[in-house]
Amino acid sequence: MVNPTISKKSENLLNVTENTKKLFQVIYHEQNKDKTSDDELPKINVSRLISKMAFYYEKIRNTVDYKEEHLLRKNAIKRILRRQIIIEGVIKESKSYNITKHLLTELIRAAYLPNNQILESKIDEISQILTKYLKLKKFLADYIKDNKTWNDYVKWIIALTASNIEEKLCQNKIDNTVINHMYEILLSTINFTDNSQYQRDREIQIYLGVYRSFLKYDHDMLSYIVFKYYQSNWQNPTDDEIETIAENIVALREKINKQVDHALARQIDRIISRYTVFFTILVDVIDDNPKSVYDKFKTDPIAFSRQIKRKCEKRYGQVKSKLWWAAIRSILYIFLTKSIFAFFLEYPAIKWFGGEFNSFAMGVNVVFPPLLLFLIVLFSKKPSANNTKKIVAGVEEIVFEEKKRKEPFRLGTPIKRSVFMNSMFGIIYAVTFFISFGFVVWGLNKIGFHWVSIVIFLFFLALVSFFSIRIRKSIKELIVIPPKENIISLFSDFFYTPIIIAGKWISEKFSRINVFVFILDFIIEAPFKIFVEVAEEWTKYVKERKDEIS
Repeated sequence: MVNPTISKKSENLLNVTENTKKLFQVIYHEQNKDKTSDDELPKINVSRLISKMAFYYEKIRNTVDYKEEHLLRKNAIKRILRRQIIIEGVIKESKSYNITKHLLTELIRAAYLPNNQILESKIDEISQILTKYLKLKKFLADYIKDNKTWNDYVKWIIALTASNIEEKLCQNKIDNTVINHMYEILLSTINFTDNSQYQRDREIQIYLGVYRSFLKYDHDMLSYIVFKYYQSNWQNPTDDEIETIAENIVALREKINKQVDHALARQIDRIISRYTVFFTILVDVIDDNPKSVYDKFKTDPIAFSRQIKRKCEKRYGQVKSKLWWAAIRSILYIFLTKSIFAFFLEYPAIKWFGGEFNSFAMGVNVVFPPLLLFLIVLFSKKPSANNTKKIVAGVEEIVFEEKKRKEPFRLGTPIKRSVFMNSMFGIIYAVTFFISFGFVVWGLNKIGFHWVSIVIFLFFLALVSFFSIRIRKSIKELIVIPPKENIISLFSDFFYTPIIIAGKWISEKFSRINVFVFILDFIIEAPFKIFVEVAEEWTKYVKERKDEIS
C-alpha cells in the first residue's frame, strides 16, 4: 500500500480526507491479509451430504415465511435459540457451550456459515455471549411473575441474544470503518434545533440511523445496539450487574423502544440513506483495486468520477436483477401461505351462499397476483443520470477535504397536529379508502364477480400492492434525489396508499397465523433436526469402522 499522502502536481488535485485514507488502507489490507495462518487450527466440519437436507429444509421454510434476505441468518439464530431454550427447556448457563455448538452446527448445515472454515474456538466466544443472556433470564424470574409478561421478555432476551451473536459472526473491518467514518461526518452535519427537546438523543439517533440504513438492521438488532449503549459494561458484566439489569428491565426496555421508535428517526433516515449510497459506491470503487484507484488521484482526478459512474450503472443493473428474484420469492410466499386457502375457499363459499360459480373470476384471481408483480417489476425504472451525478458529487464530498459539506442539515420539530386536524385527516383518509376499494368493487361487480370472489380479489390486490413496495425498496435505496411531484403521482398516492396500507395490515396479521410456519417450527423442525443429527453421527460411525478396517 502506498504512503497515504498526495503530492499536489496541479491546481486541480484535491486532498483526500484522513478517514478516506484509512478506508483505502483497511480495504487494501483485508484483500491482502494472510489467510493461511489458521489452516492447522481445528474447525467445525459437518457432513456435506447430510447438510443438504438441512439446507433444503431452510429454503422451504424461508419460502413460506417471507423475510428480508440479509436478516435470514439472524432470524435462524433466533429460531434455533427459541427452540432450544423455550421449547426444549434448556435454561442453565452451564449448558451454553453445548447450545452454542449445536447452534453453529445447524447454521453450517443450513449454509448460513461456511463448512470447515469456522474455528472451534468460536464456540467458546459465542457461548460466553449466550451465558450472559441465560443469566439475565434466570435473574429475571425473580422480578417478573406474570406468565404472559415473562414469556414476552424471554422472547425479547432471545432476540437480543440472536442479534449479539449475529454481530459477532459478521464482524467486518471494512463495514466498521465505514460506520465510524459515516458517523463522524453525520455528527458534524446533522443538527437539531437549539431548543429541541431531543437534543440529548442526537448522538445515539445518528448512530442508530447509520446501522439502520447502512447495515439494514431491524428492530431486534437496533434494540441490541441501544441495549449496549445503556449497558456500557455488557462486554464483561458481573453477576451483580446482570441482576441489576434484570431488576430494572421494564424501565430499560421502555427507554430502548423509545430510542428505536424515535420521533426524529424518519427525518434522520432520509439524510443518512443518501450517505449510505455514497459510501456503498465508494467501497465498490475502492474494492476493485485500492492501490490503482488511490494512485489515480495523483495523475487523473477526473478518472475517479468516471469510476463512480461505472459503479453506479453496475449497481443499477444488479438491483434490477434482484427485483425479479424478490418478485419470484413474493409470489411463492403469497401462493403457498395465502392463495391455497383462498382458492380452496372460493368455490365452496360461493356455493354455500347460493351463488353461481364463475370460472373466469377464479382465473382472474389466480393470474392477477403474479401478473401485477410482473408488470410492477417490468416498469420499474432505474435511477436517472441526474441521480448518478448527485452520487458522484456525494462521494467526492466525503472523499476530498475541499468538497466537504459546509452547511449542516438542521432537523425540524416533529409535526404535532391537533385532535381536530387528526380527526379531519382521518375522515378524509377513510373516504379515500372507501373510494379506492369501492371503485374496484364496482368494476368487478360489472363483469359478474360474486362478492366472495370480489373479497378474494381485494385481498390479493392489497397484499400484492404492499409487496410491490417491499421488493422495489432496493432500487429506491439507490435514489438520492427527491422524486418530482406531478398531478398523476399526487392522485396515485391519494388513492393507492390506502390499498398499500391495507396490504401491510393483512401481511402483518396473517403472518402471525401462518399455518405452514407453525407446522414447520413446532411439529416438523425438532424431530427433523434430531433425524439430521442422528444421520450425521451414523455417517461418522460408519467412517470410523471403515478406517479401522483399512
